[in-house]
Amino acid sequence: MTRLVLLAGWGCDARLWQPLAGHWPVGLDVSTPDWPGYGGRPALADPADLDSLADAMADDLPPDAVWVGWSLGGLLATALLDYLPAPHALVLLGMGERFCHDEGIPGAELAAFRHAFTRDPDATLSHFRRWQLQGEPDPRAAHRQLRALLGNGDNESVGTDRATLAAGLTQLAELDNAERLARSPCPVWRIAGEQDPLLAPALRYSADHRLVDAGHGPMLSQPASLTACLADIARVTVP
Repeated sequence: MTRLVLLAGWGCDARLWQPLAGHWPVGLDVSTPDWPGYGGRPALADPADLDSLADAMADDLPPDAVWVGWSLGGLLATALLDYLPAPHALVLLGMGERFCHDEGIPGAELAAFRHAFTRDPDATLSHFRRWQLQGEPDPRAAHRQLRALLGNGDNESVGTDRATLAAGLTQLAELDNAERLARSPCPVWRIAGEQDPLLAPALRYSADHRLVDAGHGPMLSQPASLTACLADIARVTVP
């Protein structure tokens, strides 16, 4: 049976993937592990240490699977290619070689966001969740759906370790996977929502698969299209 491992991004735990549950075709074994520090999973002593992250995720990221990393999850999954046996394929959803891009999210904008996080983590996380959904057909509905899934009420960071969130913002600012992707030990596929506000236009247009009527959160707005796309990738990459 073909295995898919879905990895969420900054500020969201594995419940993010629940809208896909009713759309998977027969023959796929789908797992949605949380990163350390998310969903009640114990945080790492040093959330920025990739070696420790690899040790913690080794059982969740087997080589006989397709790893699917969304947003920061894609950055981290790519970085872990240096530490873990390579999967059948790596899928980057809403992510390129790096997060910051002059035509997408400039470094100065992320720096301001990181500064805001040090002052008020909950408000900053809430703002980010709204902001990343602006490319969906109905951003308000997508945000309501996300809040219902994560169940955080008024405290946006419940279930998420704040040191892990801070380290994740640093990783968004500093991780550059250009060299890793250039020498990737496995096939790499890129999926982008056609209206993703976090991706530079060139990255959206050059993606292997572009999802119509979707932004940065296609698991919320286009779950059927996303699952079909992932199933197709698994079908052509898994022996």
